[in-house]
Amino acid sequence: MPDRGRERLARIFFLVGLGLLALTLVVYWMGPSGPAKQAPPPVPHISPTMVPLVTGEEPLPQLFVRAGCPVCHTIPGIPGAEGRVGPTLVLGETGPTRLADPRYRGQAKSVHEYVIESILNPGVYVVPGYPDRTMPPWYGKKLSAAALDKIALYLESLGSQPSSARP
Repeated sequence: MPDRGRERLARIFFLVGLGLLALTLVVYWMGPSGPAKQAPPPVPHISPTMVPLVTGEEPLPQLFVRAGCPVCHTIPGIPGAEGRVGPTLVLGETGPTRLADPRYRGQAKSVHEYVIESILNPGVYVVPGYPDRTMPPWYGKKLSAAALDKIALYLESLGSQPSSARP
């Protein structure tokens, strides 16, 4: 009988040890310093060398992607354009309000001109609620005149309803 008692005691110690090991692994993986609690990776900095020249001959979704717009902006009708850093680009709806805003300091007289101006000189008007100097000022150097015109035509056609998007 004493051997059975020792066997039983050994099993109990083994199971307790196994339980402690499992608990340690759970605490490691779910604890404050474990992989489950690590901060998300930082948003990458976009440099001019990362954005290829956009000619305007690309299909509309590809034009926006190559220009880098989806990284920061939500653009109805453009797959993957769900950025949260910059405002949603529904300029058919928001453009006239921005042009009429007393804080607007640009020269544009139409929404089309406003879109182009916002790309070429993003500091002219910063949408309230969004940080200044977030949009890189060199974007205009990476877009041909045809690409700028195509982007402006599309964005000025957008209202708040995604159904109005026409890629």
